[in-house]
Amino acid sequence: MTAAPLFTLCVTSGKFGPRVGSLNLDREDGTPVIRTPTPALLTATSRGVVPHFSRDSVQITGAIQHIQLPFESFLDRNPPVLTLVGGARPLHQFLGYETDKHVLTLTLRDPSDGRKMPPNGNDFMSAHCTRGVRKVNLPTWKTYVQKCKPDLVVALSDTPFTPPPHSQKRMTKSIERSISWLADFLRVLDDPSASCPRNVLVHLAGGAEPHARGEFADRLTEPIEQKDAVGLSPFNTLDDGVAGYVFDLLPLHTTLAAEACRPIEPSSPVDELLKVSDSQRSSPDSSIRLAELLQASLDPLPVHKPRFVNSPVSPHEILRLVREVGIDLVDGFWAQRAADIGVALDFRFPVPAESSITSADCPAPRTRKDGKMDLGHNLFDSMYRHDHSRLASSFSDGHSAGQSHSNDLPVCPCGACSPRSPASRLLHSSVDIQSWQDSQRPLPPSALQPPFVRSYVHHLLHTHEMCSHTLLAMHNLTVLSAFLEGIRKVLGREFPKDELEKEIVRFEQKYDEDMVLWDEAATMWLDVEHARGKGRLARERGKQTASTMGTAA
Repeated sequence: MTAAPLFTLCVTSGKFGPRVGSLNLDREDGTPVIRTPTPALLTATSRGVVPHFSRDSVQITGAIQHIQLPFESFLDRNPPVLTLVGGARPLHQFLGYETDKHVLTLTLRDPSDGRKMPPNGNDFMSAHCTRGVRKVNLPTWKTYVQKCKPDLVVALSDTPFTPPPHSQKRMTKSIERSISWLADFLRVLDDPSASCPRNVLVHLAGGAEPHARGEFADRLTEPIEQKDAVGLSPFNTLDDGVAGYVFDLLPLHTTLAAEACRPIEPSSPVDELLKVSDSQRSSPDSSIRLAELLQASLDPLPVHKPRFVNSPVSPHEILRLVREVGIDLVDGFWAQRAADIGVALDFRFPVPAESSITSADCPAPRTRKDGKMDLGHNLFDSMYRHDHSRLASSFSDGHSAGQSHSNDLPVCPCGACSPRSPASRLLHSSVDIQSWQDSQRPLPPSALQPPFVRSYVHHLLHTHEMCSHTLLAMHNLTVLSAFLEGIRKVLGREFPKDELEKEIVRFEQKYDEDMVLWDEAATMWLDVEHARGKGRLARERGKQTASTMGTAA
C-alpha cells in the first residue's frame, strides 16, 4: 500500500500567501494515519517533556499533538539514555507520549535557546547540555536518529550562534557545511542495517542575507553531481530527500536587533533568569524583513512541502507570516514562556464583537493608553488578589457553558478552565471505600467542575507552587491552538486572502503588540524568584522596611 503524502495542500494562494493543508503521518506499520489540519501548533519541550507537565497533563491537553524534542539535553550521558530504550517507538515509550495521538520531531538543538555557543566545526555541531557544550558529528547524529526512530527529524545545520553580525565568509561556510551535512545524512552506503531517515526536515540556512538564503535553496534543487551521487539514489536533487522546511526565527531576530542596535542579551545579573527571546519584540517592520528572508529561501523550492516556524514572538508576527509567506506548523514556545512568567493568555482570532468579550463577572485584559488591549493577564499583579473569575474573558468555561445556554462564547477545554473530576478513585483502605460509598453526593467520574480562578492562580504563583505554571501552560497552549484554528476558519471563507487581511487589521487594532504586559510580568516574576533561597528572610525584612518607611504616625 502506498504511504499517504506527509503534507497535502487544501487552500493555497500560490507560492507565498495564506494556505490551509493537512499534515499526514503514515508510519507504514499498520497504525492509523495521524492527520492534523494546518496551520497547527508545535509544542516545545525541555529534556523530552513539556515544561511543568506530567504525563496526565499532556493527555488531557488536546492542543498537544505535534511535539518537538531537542536531543541536546540528553547528551549529559554517553550513550544518551534515549538510544538505549529499544522497541518500535522508543521516544513514545520512554517519554510517555501516545503513539496514536502524538507526532514527535527530533532536533539536535533547542531552537528557542539563543545563548552564545562555541562555533561549529567542519565535521561537528556544538550542542548544550547540563554538563556544558558537547560536539556532535554527523555519523553520531545518524546513529542517534536510527536508534530513537522519531516521526520527523531535522537535519544538522550550521547556524551561527556567535554574536552577530556574521561575515560573508562565515555565511558561505555555513551554506557549504549545511549542504554537505544534509547530503551525508541522506546518504545510505553498503551497510545493510542502514536506511535513509524518513521525513527529514531541513533548516533553510543563510542567516539574515536574502542572497545567501536564496543560494542555499538553489543548492537544494541543483542536480546531484555524479561524483557525489554515491548512496543518494533515487534522489536527483537533495530536495527530493527532504520532506519539509524549518525556519528558526530566534537567530534572525537576534541579527535584526543587532542591526538596529537594540540590546539582545540580559544586561545585569538580576536578568540571568531571563532568556534571550524575552527581550525580542515584533513589529510590522520586523515582520516585513522576516517575510522577505523566508520568501528568499522558499522562492526556488516546491510549494507542496510543509513549513515549520520556530520561536515567533507574538501572535501578530504569526499572522503576518501566515499572510505574507504561508506557514504550516508554529512553535508554541511563546505561549509556554508566558506561562513561565505568570501570564494567562486572553485573546481570540478573529476578533469577536465587542459585546462578546466584555463581561461584568469576568473582566477583560487591561487596556493601555493607546487604546489597545493586553494579550492576557499578569497574574503576579496584586490586582488579581480578589479576582475570582476564570482565566480568560474571551472564552467560557465548560461548567458555566453547561449550565447556561445563552452564553455564545467558545469554551476553553483546557484543564484549567474546564477541569473534570477523576475518572477513577484511589481507595487505599476499607475506610476510604466506606467514606466514598457513604457520601451523600458522590462525584460522578469525568464530570465538569468549576474553573480555576485568577485569584487562586495568583496565590499559587506567589507561594511558588509549580502547579500554577501547569495550569497556565495548559490554558495558554489551548488559547494558541484556538488562535490557529481561527486562522483556518477565516481561510475557509469565500475570499480567504481578503478576509484574512481584514481580520488581521482588526486584530492589530485591538491587541497590544508592544508587550508591555510581558515586561511587567517578567519583572514581577523575577522579584518572586529572587525572594527564594539563601538570605530570603533578610531580603523580605529589607523589602518590608522599605515599603513602610515614612508611614509611622
